[in-house]
Amino acid sequence: MLTSSSTTVKNLPLKRRLCFLLKLVCFVSSVLIFCEFLIYYVVIFQCQWPAVKGEAHMSEKETSASVLKAIILADTHLLGEIKGHWLDKLRREWQMERSFQTALWLLQPDIVFILGDVFDEGKWSSPQAWADDVRRFRKMFKYPVSTELVVIVGNHDIGFHYEMTAYKVNRFEKVFNFTSGKLITRKGINFVLVNSVAMEGDACAVCRTSEAKLLALSHKLNCSQQKPNHSNKGCSDVEKLPASEPILLQHYPLYRKSDAECTGEDSASPEEKNIPFKEKYDVLSQEASQKLLWWFQPRLILSGHTHSACEVLHSGKVPEISVPSFSWRNRNNPSFIMGSITPTDFSLQKCFLPFESRVFTIYCAAGALLVILILAHVQLLTPPFYFAQRLISKHKAV
Repeated sequence: MLTSSSTTVKNLPLKRRLCFLLKLVCFVSSVLIFCEFLIYYVVIFQCQWPAVKGEAHMSEKETSASVLKAIILADTHLLGEIKGHWLDKLRREWQMERSFQTALWLLQPDIVFILGDVFDEGKWSSPQAWADDVRRFRKMFKYPVSTELVVIVGNHDIGFHYEMTAYKVNRFEKVFNFTSGKLITRKGINFVLVNSVAMEGDACAVCRTSEAKLLALSHKLNCSQQKPNHSNKGCSDVEKLPASEPILLQHYPLYRKSDAECTGEDSASPEEKNIPFKEKYDVLSQEASQKLLWWFQPRLILSGHTHSACEVLHSGKVPEISVPSFSWRNRNNPSFIMGSITPTDFSLQKCFLPFESRVFTIYCAAGALLVILILAHVQLLTPPFYFAQRLISKHKAV
């Protein structure tokens, strides 16, 4: 009987240590699960689809039938084998995958647009590296049958104009079914997909083909809308499209001098805003911009490339929204655009993703608390209660 009691007393410290270790594991696991999984649900759950005119008076069935719910994001820049460190790649891809999958599950959009620079090294990747990048992209950005994914080409996917080749363009088009000058019509809404890298205006082979398709599509749309300044000659045999004014989707923004007029917490930093943009590199040339505005007379333009947010009004009436980067590698506060769109109207709302600085702060606070708990457990740190008790005892003794 005495031996049994003695054994129990000896095992007590071991049990306490195991219990403490179990508590530490639960604490660390809880922090990891929250920061790497649950935080995306907490943040994106707060995003709501914007309302368009008349939607408040529609039933749920009518809203679903007439309003297109679209998510627009840009510049994912999946790292390649040359510049991408494996740890950085793992971290960024996990963040984007969790954000994208959580947004699909919570928001259930009808369509998702990615406005170019899907890959970081598509402009020089080998066939094997390209295949690996595509495989990772399909895993990260998988989507249900109820949602459609449309991807626009960017300069990092096929190279800047001087790097662009027919092989790179065809490789991208084969994977994403993308063609410059392609029209997508959903719920009576016309979306025009533009290869802005090919809007160089120097009559290169890819540029000529791209501009010819855009011009032909412009003719179809203008015939369908019966624009007053568009001649009806040649419209009799043209396929009629929905009369809705188109929305342009492209990677490069239309020409603007700089980001000096851009506002918002995710606009360019103050030191970057006044740096002049270079035509055909940072933005489209003035000539190419005027062509697109004249050909399509769009009601909205959505672009990426700059990695920062901006809203510009062209010709005093055509809004362009520059969508910031979706990757935490490019900014601390990535976001995407939520759009409720009808054939005659649209409403946009920005949805911010978790700030990386806040996630880092949570990890630092949890780490500091963990160190304090360990030190207190091994009695290297006197708990505040006992410290206060000792001070009171000394005071009484005096």
